[in-house]
Amino acid sequence: MIETKVIISIPEGKLRDYIDGTIRIDTAEEYVRQTVEKRLINEHKYSKEQIKIEYAVQMGSGKKRADIVIFPEGATDEQKKNQHNIYIVIECKKESVKPTDKQNGTEQLKSYMAACGNCEWGMWTNGLHKTVYRKVKDDKNHTIFEEYNDIPSADGTTDEQERPNRNTLIKAYEDNLLFTFRTCHNIIYVNEGLQKQPAFFEFLKIIFCKIHDERNLLEPVEFYTTSKERNYKDGQASVYKRISNIFEEVKKRHGQIFDKNDEIKLLPRTVTYLVAELQKYALLTTDIDIKGKAYEELVGSNLRGDRGEFFTPRNVMKMAVAMINPKETERVLDSSCGTGGFVVTAMNVVINKITKKLEAQYGEKEGWSADVRSLFNQKISEIASENYFGFDINPDLVKATKMNMVMNNDGSGNILQLNSLLPPQEWPEETKRKLAKALRISINDIRNHRNLGHFDVIVTNPPFGSKIPVKDQQILEQFDLAYIWNKDENGNWYKTARLQSSVPPEQLFIERIIQLLKGGGRTAIVLPDSILGAPGLEYIRHWLIKKTKILASVDLHADAFQPRNGTQCSILFLQKKTQAEIDEEEKTREIIDYDIFMTMIDQIGHDKRGGKIFKRDEQGNIIMLEVEEIVREKDVNGDLVARKEVTQEKIVNDQTVHVADIFAKWKTKQGIVW
Repeated sequence: MIETKVIISIPEGKLRDYIDGTIRIDTAEEYVRQTVEKRLINEHKYSKEQIKIEYAVQMGSGKKRADIVIFPEGATDEQKKNQHNIYIVIECKKESVKPTDKQNGTEQLKSYMAACGNCEWGMWTNGLHKTVYRKVKDDKNHTIFEEYNDIPSADGTTDEQERPNRNTLIKAYEDNLLFTFRTCHNIIYVNEGLQKQPAFFEFLKIIFCKIHDERNLLEPVEFYTTSKERNYKDGQASVYKRISNIFEEVKKRHGQIFDKNDEIKLLPRTVTYLVAELQKYALLTTDIDIKGKAYEELVGSNLRGDRGEFFTPRNVMKMAVAMINPKETERVLDSSCGTGGFVVTAMNVVINKITKKLEAQYGEKEGWSADVRSLFNQKISEIASENYFGFDINPDLVKATKMNMVMNNDGSGNILQLNSLLPPQEWPEETKRKLAKALRISINDIRNHRNLGHFDVIVTNPPFGSKIPVKDQQILEQFDLAYIWNKDENGNWYKTARLQSSVPPEQLFIERIIQLLKGGGRTAIVLPDSILGAPGLEYIRHWLIKKTKILASVDLHADAFQPRNGTQCSILFLQKKTQAEIDEEEKTREIIDYDIFMTMIDQIGHDKRGGKIFKRDEQGNIIMLEVEEIVREKDVNGDLVARKEVTQEKIVNDQTVHVADIFAKWKTKQGIVW
């Protein structure tokens, strides 16, 4: 059951506190606090009644305000007036404040804990760094602060237990996984001094280990560290050995990603701290959008290339995939896969369909047994290996895509490093062998550009731009669009025998994508508007009309790819004509008339700097939507329990979320059945 209500009157530059509803100034520090508040409710399961914000703590003769304090369950309003009844104190700072800062660092947190007699736990965070203390007495009855991995949850569970229970792993909420990934990358940077790229790939190894351990449902958790292990060298060595053993299994499963001799090249201390940050999460069951946002931001900041690559925003990807509507049995390709966003999004459409089928048979997903969940994961792996493909010229992005697939879908699919514009006879033999095996064809069938049509759906954002033209004659001669086109006396376009000296890559990718499609296959391609409107490129539009059925054109907002790229783009949806259809039209010299779906996106949800744009009321106040729902999940004993969850969010002013539904209704009227 879901109940929603709209809360209006959030003035510009303000936000509504998640815990107490107070309207506060929207600052960098406040963003950190609100994210922590949501984690306390949704991940640690504290009730809002236990938590106080901006709590006045008596410090000597004066008072200071603690950002967040938590009281024991059942504490009365009268007891909450006494600071000595506080159980946990949390201090939140903006990213630029360091833990060692004399006034605002961890020493400030310790002073608050000391001033609150019965306060046992404290946490300091700036979104990049987190420190947790437990206040205890030593042998001489002196107060000391021991470091822990995390504060306890509402049920009292801490990381004192030697091995976590699988049922205690939690799904990440909203920006908490993004915070965690940033923290992990910061830990590697501080402890190892690695450059961005090697640091990123060492982090990926740890993520692979985490995913592999989650998949191993019938065995105890191995991806963990206790606080005692984290704080001592011999304990850190034990954790490193445990994770290294998992990585040996990872290499066996993902030999196409890691070499046999590959190893985790991080210090035991670093590995232990990374495990401490990640161990509480169930990455496989965390929402796709939350994982995608965290992962793609990390990839974008570390692997962004200079080959005309700019990654497609998640809302645009979701719209395009929903419109192209891949089926469970269809082969799906992204011929310029980047970080894998299109492939992952497409596969999750199919996964959701499979989930609904299994839920009809076995009940809600949260209550599935280990056997059913294993069956589910096995089915996903099969579909990934049989039906999902990605090509990219950048080997680092190929690895990143495989990781994205594993983290989101439990299967790495067929992601190949390939310059797909090369003549197929020049593709690497090993790449052709892998592709032929996955397509269940002979390697001899991948001979030239005329026999590549093996895919049902292609959804992609190819690299484009005049700065990276293709000049190689062997590449160009494969494509009609690489030749010079002229008009005859009747105004009809015809291809000459002369090649152009250079061609922007997106023009060649259009034709390659059509070559890769089966007859009747369909594609969604992100293209610069010049393809659709420039007078000098009319011959391309002529070729498209001859070879394909133009299904739809979605004109994106000018800021769609900002802040990194300001090119005005559209998404073109095409269906490849069969050879019989092309022959019939040539015979009759008449192209069958049909309707084309066209729309413009006036609101893309962000501005030129990438900042979100929210919906407002008539007075200019930001509209916030509060959603209350009943969530079912397993408790520590493995029993399925229900709890009320309340989420609050500003509504992003984004029209892409409406287009797929409108397009689906239009398709029905047109008699289009896919």
